[in-house]
Amino acid sequence: MMRFGFLGSGSEGNSLLIESCAGATATRVLLDCGFGLRETARRLERLGVQPDQLDAVLVTHEHGDHVGSAYAFAARHGLPVYTSHGTWLATSHLRGAAHADVRVCGADHPFAVGDLEILPYTVPHDAREPLQFVLGDGDARLGVLTDAGMLTPYVTARLSGVHALVLECNHDRELLRNSAYPPSLKRRIGGDFGHLANEVAAEILACVVHDGLERVVAAHLSKQNNTRELATSALAGVLGEGRAEILVADQEAGLDWQPVRA
Repeated sequence: MMRFGFLGSGSEGNSLLIESCAGATATRVLLDCGFGLRETARRLERLGVQPDQLDAVLVTHEHGDHVGSAYAFAARHGLPVYTSHGTWLATSHLRGAAHADVRVCGADHPFAVGDLEILPYTVPHDAREPLQFVLGDGDARLGVLTDAGMLTPYVTARLSGVHALVLECNHDRELLRNSAYPPSLKRRIGGDFGHLANEVAAEILACVVHDGLERVVAAHLSKQNNTRELATSALAGVLGEGRAEILVADQEAGLDWQPVRA
């Protein structure tokens, strides 16, 4: 059985927990660690997991709301950190990095952590060498796409056939356009290497939806430039009634455990 839950999702910190259980054994990885040491442990406990029950930390890119305390947390608990060479170069100065077991991974080169097969893939984002991930246990597959600026055929190909999808719905274009953000920030967020607007997320979902997709989680919502209702409405417009469950990952509350495949 494979399941996942969020410690939190948004510009103040991101962290996703993925678990695969096979008989008496369990594999657990933390995808991003954008909170402080104590806060990460506190949020893990909400999902009933202790740091010493983890097997690895994956880091998507160098922005603080994703890398956070990843190295310090991993070093404290003896966990390997998987990230790209570019991300490592951009973050090797961070607290704990000198003592962490860093393992460089690259796009389209799958690797295994316990019972999880992990496929990194690259995305258009304003970072050194950003990666996102598809994770599977041989029966179920979870696709994760956040911190990307646009739809590309490569990205949708990597997400093809997943049974659950974490999909960034960062902003509503009209809310962003009328926000108090400075023009430079609006251009960055709304650009091809920024973050996904609701309508672009819906376009991506339309490219990957299939009968085996059971749940979609809207993630990385902007508090200022989006709402749960706008994000879920955009996704529901693609899925229609009863095709797949739509959930929202919250900045504070995260998201309770969800099965990848029922």
